[in-house]
Amino acid sequence: MQRVMIYLHGFLSSPGSVKANQMRDFITRYHPQVQLEVPQLANFPAQALEQAIALAEHYRDKELAFVGSSMGGFLASHLANRFNAKAVLINPAVHPHLLLHGMLGEHQNPYTGEDFMLTEAHVQELMQLDISHIDKPENLWVLLQRGDETLDYRLALALYKDCRITLEQGGSHAFDGFERYLADITGFVWAKSG
Repeated sequence: MQRVMIYLHGFLSSPGSVKANQMRDFITRYHPQVQLEVPQLANFPAQALEQAIALAEHYRDKELAFVGSSMGGFLASHLANRFNAKAVLINPAVHPHLLLHGMLGEHQNPYTGEDFMLTEAHVQELMQLDISHIDKPENLWVLLQRGDETLDYRLALALYKDCRITLEQGGSHAFDGFERYLADITGFVWAKSG
């Protein structure tokens, strides 16, 4: 069965991010048979989730896996559950409606240059999508760094407590040294089929 990996970038990011490019380069070099999708997600998380679901539905008959960073990690949690697939979450957003509530107003995506307005309605949409329980913890591997300056890693430790977790000292929200895990990520998400 063909393998498909979907990489989901974070809020105010893009398929041109450092981690997305590292994943793309690794898959191209070591797993050329894998179909890697790195979509440009909408700036509004609920809309981004709809996009990601539609993309995953397109590959429903394939062996799906997800990798998500920050808000993309939040989205990947939803997708792993919905499609009973494995996912690796990198410094994932937990209860992101609380974070975005403090970011209402105008923004510009630094990668795409797109201007947009984050409103209370978007925060309410995120609140409806909040995750309070992980159905299949064996499907998730969470990569965390204590030095994350944007998100409190302890929230992820609590939510994903039954999942495989790697917690490193120092680091940053970008997850310093992500490239060290690329081989292990592909090994984890496709362990069942060798």
